[in-house]
Amino acid sequence: MKYDFTSLIERRGHDAVAADGLGTHAGCSPDLPKEGFDPIPMWVADMNFATAPTVTEALAERLKHPIFSYYLTSPEYYDSIIRWQAVRNGVTGLTAECIGYENGVLGGVVAALDALCSRGDNVLLHSPVYNGFVSSLENNGYHLIFSPLVRDENGVWRMDYEDMEKRIVEKHIHAAVLCSPHNPAGRVWEREELEKAMELFRKHNVYVVSDEIWSDIILTGHTHIPTQSVSEDAKMRTVALYAPSKTFNLAGLIGSYHIIYDPLLRDRVTKQSSLCHYNDMNVLSMHALIGAYKPEGEEWVDELRCVLTENLSYAVRYIRERFEGVEVAMPEGTYLLFLDCEKWCRAHGKTQDELVKAGWDVGIAWANGKIYRGPSHIRMNLALPFSRVKEAFDRLDKYVFNA
Repeated sequence: MKYDFTSLIERRGHDAVAADGLGTHAGCSPDLPKEGFDPIPMWVADMNFATAPTVTEALAERLKHPIFSYYLTSPEYYDSIIRWQAVRNGVTGLTAECIGYENGVLGGVVAALDALCSRGDNVLLHSPVYNGFVSSLENNGYHLIFSPLVRDENGVWRMDYEDMEKRIVEKHIHAAVLCSPHNPAGRVWEREELEKAMELFRKHNVYVVSDEIWSDIILTGHTHIPTQSVSEDAKMRTVALYAPSKTFNLAGLIGSYHIIYDPLLRDRVTKQSSLCHYNDMNVLSMHALIGAYKPEGEEWVDELRCVLTENLSYAVRYIRERFEGVEVAMPEGTYLLFLDCEKWCRAHGKTQDELVKAGWDVGIAWANGKIYRGPSHIRMNLALPFSRVKEAFDRLDKYVFNA
């Protein structure tokens, strides 16, 4: 490979939540391991890979100029997004006026809902659910109505359209948050699935906030379909949110963006985003995006996707062959596994919390699935060098699932 996805980079002592946050907040972060085990961070959704070289090159070039005062957003910023969306997602007709900066995807979700709803309104989401949606929406006064995803005969997570419609009608819902690709289930929604969902939302006049932050991290054999692309109505009733942060491991720089085609909706969301007077881009995050979205950044992402596909395929095979009672679906996107351990826990007389703690004790810093509304689930981040993936599963085999 042209790029380095094998080096072990020491993150401890470098401000990383995934490494330095272990054992710091009871109930929120994994415990530190027992003596003799080094931690393998698999809980926070960031990567243990260095970012693409074009990102650090762009930052280094900007750092040559020693003034970091008020600045203007570069036209190259918008051009980079337009080109990236065209090349990676087949988007046509996107213009700079449809793009707006957001400090983060969650902030953009809240701003969009504030433009569409009143505090106290019901909002539809799928479960399992990204815990950030739960905390940010509840903190801002919204009532969350969950429509559970269901697993088909092949173990693939699917939307339950009948259940969605029932809840929309009974709970008088006029806004939904869609996670595409889905965290933590790892689904990359097919066009037909999105078309059916968006037709349901059109039927009941439900506006959609589509979190597409994972849209670049698609595993081999799958394709991301932008929600706004499935119909003209979907294009106009959807607020789509993107960022280079998941793709290029840039969460610490902050910087997301929305795409909104309807002018009225765009103006309302932009106003809500501006009310805190703190939704302004960092000049370095602007240059990081420009560097990330270069053609060389595309090459880096394509290699990353191959690495992640191999990591996740290895993990799924290992689980199915050696961890009897643990069920897992092969993700189609993201770098996350969502393990269902109900049968294993029942067979071994263990609670979910006891199983999670057993992993923590031997350095497997994975995440308790309860925070994602997975009562018997564990979420694992596989975005790390293969040598660490192998070490993690060797430990789980020896000390946890087959101890």
